[in-house]
Amino acid sequence: MSTAVPVDPFQSFKAAQREGWTHFAPLEAFTTIAAPYVVRHARVHEGQRVLDVGCGTGVVAVTAARLGARVTGLDLTPALLERARENAKIAGVEIEFREGDAENLPFADASFDVVVSQFGHMFAPRPDVAIGEMLRVLKSGGTIAFATWPPELYTGRSFALTARYAPAPPPGVAAPPQWGDPRIVSERLGSAVKDIFFDRATLFAPALSPQHFRAMVERTAGPLIKMVQSLASEPAKLAAFRAEMDALTCEYFRDNTVRQDYLLTRATKI
Repeated sequence: MSTAVPVDPFQSFKAAQREGWTHFAPLEAFTTIAAPYVVRHARVHEGQRVLDVGCGTGVVAVTAARLGARVTGLDLTPALLERARENAKIAGVEIEFREGDAENLPFADASFDVVVSQFGHMFAPRPDVAIGEMLRVLKSGGTIAFATWPPELYTGRSFALTARYAPAPPPGVAAPPQWGDPRIVSERLGSAVKDIFFDRATLFAPALSPQHFRAMVERTAGPLIKMVQSLASEPAKLAAFRAEMDALTCEYFRDNTVRQDYLLTRATKI
């Protein structure tokens, strides 16, 4: 008698995510700047085995590998992994990149000394499942570290704005900026870790105007791409979103940059 394989209830949602993030590569110009902060925060050093969850174009993975770490990068989107492999080849580092799901990591228990994620794992629909998997593959005494967007600051607010105009996600999908709230992060990590430490850092994204920045992320950021597509037949509603987005961006725009503050988390697995 065969055993049925459980069906992922978020399979369609993840397929849409995989497609939506296909055009993310130009944003590596910004995430590259944040990558060394994440790597230093995680205290990565030579010889460690490191997993980068939601690795995107590999900016954190390459940064860690250049320090001598043995790095594996995992992402849901094949097009980004292709770019990541190209980035690693140019940098002259060897990294194993694998297509996969943060909620079902294809690695054995206690495989890594460090598990990191830069604005990646926060998009997994079920935080408890994703963090459970990240901790499962981490060795006892190992480090988990990640960068996320706080809900009360620019990027978190822009997610909330987008959600007001976008089709509702399936029931049970958590809002990504919740990962930027230290109280919620502490609850999600729970008793599996000790020595939780939080820090803040800032990413300054170049832009000629708030409108230029909004136009760029509409072409590259998965949630905005899907939201704009969903409003193709509602031009007035799309115009209203763009007006609100531009006004929000104005609050953080100065000297041709958009200020994006983010949260850094680090903890040790018990």
